[in-house]
Amino acid sequence: MTANLIVITGVILYFVCYKFYGHYLQRNVVRVSEAPTPAVRLQDGVDYVPANKYVLFGHHFASIAGAAPIVGPVIALAWGWLPALLWIWLGNIFIGAVHDYLSLMSSVRYDGHSVQWVAGRVIKKRTGYIFAWFIFFVLILVVAAFGAVLGKIFVAKPQVPSAYLLKIIAALILGVLLYRIRLHFGLSTLIGIGMLILAIWLGMQIPIKANYQTWMIVFFLYIIIAASIPVHVLLQPRDYLNAWLLIGGLVLGAMAVVFSFGKMQLPAFTTFSAPLIAGKPTPFWPVVPLIIACGSLSGFHALVASGTTSKQLSREIEGLFIGYGSMLTEGFLSTLVVAVVAAYGFTIFSPEVAATLKGNAMAFATHYKKAVDSSGGPVGVFAKAYGLAVSSVFHLPKEFITILAAMWVASFAMTTLDTTNRLARYTLTELCEPLKNAAPSVFSLLTNRWIASIIPAAIGIGLAWTGAWSIIWPAFGGANQMLASIALITIAAWVMRVQRHKGLFCLIPALLLWITVTLAMLWYLFVAVPVFMNKNPIQAYAIGAMIVIMLLLNFLLIYDFITSKGRLK
Repeated sequence: MTANLIVITGVILYFVCYKFYGHYLQRNVVRVSEAPTPAVRLQDGVDYVPANKYVLFGHHFASIAGAAPIVGPVIALAWGWLPALLWIWLGNIFIGAVHDYLSLMSSVRYDGHSVQWVAGRVIKKRTGYIFAWFIFFVLILVVAAFGAVLGKIFVAKPQVPSAYLLKIIAALILGVLLYRIRLHFGLSTLIGIGMLILAIWLGMQIPIKANYQTWMIVFFLYIIIAASIPVHVLLQPRDYLNAWLLIGGLVLGAMAVVFSFGKMQLPAFTTFSAPLIAGKPTPFWPVVPLIIACGSLSGFHALVASGTTSKQLSREIEGLFIGYGSMLTEGFLSTLVVAVVAAYGFTIFSPEVAATLKGNAMAFATHYKKAVDSSGGPVGVFAKAYGLAVSSVFHLPKEFITILAAMWVASFAMTTLDTTNRLARYTLTELCEPLKNAAPSVFSLLTNRWIASIIPAAIGIGLAWTGAWSIIWPAFGGANQMLASIALITIAAWVMRVQRHKGLFCLIPALLLWITVTLAMLWYLFVAVPVFMNKNPIQAYAIGAMIVIMLLLNFLLIYDFITSKGRLK
């Protein structure tokens, strides 16, 4: 099979899905209205700020995407490109896009409150509080996972941090043009795109070299600031620029794959239990959700949708384009990753090794993970394959395209990093609510937006300090997908009890996902974590403890849903 056939099929599949299934949800389940949204009614100039739908699409997509739709599919190719692709497509259409859109719209109907707050409203009051603790642990793991991945990129490609720093300056200027000077939106966009191109070019000329731990300190300081300042100062304009970077990368990559007619060189299927996590045979089911997260489905998206995006949505009717459309776009990104790496991924092996692996699926599964690790990790593999595909079709310098691909990934990873810390700030504030009357001075201290940003940043970056992404990533993936199942259960309760819809399209996938992810996390806890104890005991114990706590909370949450009798007043 050729890679272009996969890309074309993906485009058709997602277009049909958006046109029919998406509009069905908008019309029959959400039943959108013209009532003022929370962003309009509760505008405060810091968190509640109405945004242009294209700017908000950029912010939302950049926040949910990060490096996950690239990292996960690259790792999952050890099982073969066909099972990875099926999980992406089926999960994206029947779970991910539904989960994202309805998380956003349920939050909009509750004044922009978080998904855990909604859970307390439609299931049980204590459910929301338990859910908030679960989410706080997930957000810490997200900071750790993306901090580790991003640190690897910045060390391996020193042109990327310099280009990103210049892009932040460009975003600040764009924010002034859009919100202070109020320059015409189209003209501001053209100026922003010009500054983005200049930032990438200058970044390649003046690389910034630093070691991994130095970047961890920089990330720690940066995400505290980015999580505390008003969203329209940096987040909205920067993520709008990211959206254009995404569009350029997707169009360039898709055209390269379509016109290259490259054949899928990696095996369609290798083995059900490839040695992926901790060197152990890793069963595709139930463990695949631990590997492929955001490209298929992601609980983190519910936190973004109900945390920052719902507070910036100008009109309800724009929710489908932003919430549903962003998730399908992310699914297409993962589709492109699978096609590009499967067609050009053999370049990560030496010619001698590649010759012995072709046609030998079992041998490929055994050697693949080591080859990925030695090629700069999943992002390095994708950047190399992407650079080869684009340069071969458009005759552009391969090194330039490789840097561009790394910059592309880093931009979204950094966006996820600081958006996550902002969400952790919101969550910590909710968790401190009982202290409001009992200990008002402590409540004021802990809910101060700067203090509430420092706490999750310190724990998350602390976990990422050693750079052991292979330990953190599956833990993040498992917690993330467990969160997706619980969020989808919450959404099902909202659909059935508030919107008065049968909601089986939410409930059945949610319960199947809950069973899958719970089994996967138990496998990870009892099979993988003991192996990591020998390599990095402190980090392994910390992650193991988090998983145990989240599993306990997970069972409490499902118990609350089953025993709840209806929506609360």
